[in-house]
Amino acid sequence: MDARTPDFSATRTAMQRYVDQEIIPGASWAVLRGREVVDQQCVGFADRETSTALRPDHIFRAFSNTKIFVTCAIMLLAEEGRIGLDDVVEKFLPQLGNRKVLKPGALSLADVEPAKSPITIRQLLTHTSGLSYGIFDPGTVLFKSYNEARVLNPLTPLTDMIDRLADLPLSFHPGASWEYSVATDVLGRVVEVVSGKPLDAVLKARIFEPLGMTDTGFHVPDAQQGRLVALYNGADVLDPMKPGLTRADDLPYPQAYRRQFPRLSGGGGLVSTLPDMLALIQALLPGSDALLKPETLRQMTTNQLPAGENIRFANLGPIPGKGFGLGGAVTFAPMPFDPPNSTGEFQWGGLAGTHWWICPQANTAGVLMTQRYMGFWNPFFFEFKRLAYQAVGG
Repeated sequence: MDARTPDFSATRTAMQRYVDQEIIPGASWAVLRGREVVDQQCVGFADRETSTALRPDHIFRAFSNTKIFVTCAIMLLAEEGRIGLDDVVEKFLPQLGNRKVLKPGALSLADVEPAKSPITIRQLLTHTSGLSYGIFDPGTVLFKSYNEARVLNPLTPLTDMIDRLADLPLSFHPGASWEYSVATDVLGRVVEVVSGKPLDAVLKARIFEPLGMTDTGFHVPDAQQGRLVALYNGADVLDPMKPGLTRADDLPYPQAYRRQFPRLSGGGGLVSTLPDMLALIQALLPGSDALLKPETLRQMTTNQLPAGENIRFANLGPIPGKGFGLGGAVTFAPMPFDPPNSTGEFQWGGLAGTHWWICPQANTAGVLMTQRYMGFWNPFFFEFKRLAYQAVGG
């Protein structure tokens, strides 16, 4: 095979198989070798009910792909000296000072002790702040309290979220562990406080416009609603390979992403397209200075967790070989289902199956997107990446 033209036919065949098996409605992707796009394709449907084929200009719900944008906004402010990564959060959001922490095995919100140290901006960037989410750990004290406090309420502005969090304890002492959380939403509010502008205006001026991202924002404009892909639920949340997709456009709440809500969620509020996401990933490639300084990019892609600490999702336990940088996971030891040459890979994605990755060692990066709820790190993603890395290296 000619090394200059990687063969992605196996990748396409595999993704078509997931579409045919009704695991995903469709998939859209772009793969880079170095800075060059060596493959860009779509398979399957934007809308299964109308048999609308997926196109490169279709708009996806980014969910947690939003987090990398807010991380970049924080890093831009840090480069300008307006934020220090080790600044304490109460410097910007006084309500979040003097934290209480749930004691181990706590049965109620009253079972707390004072935090040993304040939360820092770096801990918010790395999900080591002790904040929680109220999504992934049903049955716990914090899950119940986050939901009762309506921490994620889209009908209230970010200022309300900060006020709600001020009354809730942390799940662990800042820096002591890793838990996926509303930390990036909190950082969105920090961006607003430091810049003196709403989060959407900051992202537009500092990231979307400079990179030519024309379809990324906190909702789909009325005139473009026909380009928003349909969202689907899998047949069984515990069995990602069980065939069957059910239309679920109103997740996580009615009219989500279709109109402007008061809450500008830095953790999950954006919509985007394949070309827009590709523009961002190209700007974050090693050595690029299209958005951030190369030294900033190096920091972001370096594992920030202490030795022996891994990322962990509630009910799944620690994920071997995965640490966390600033805004995404970092692979320090590939697992059997990772590409074998993916050490140092920086990656993240969203709940509905939008993914990005950058791997300097393998000289590759890319974007892979679908719209299936709980589609993050779904089997289709791991198979795609193994095949794509093979094609790039072949």
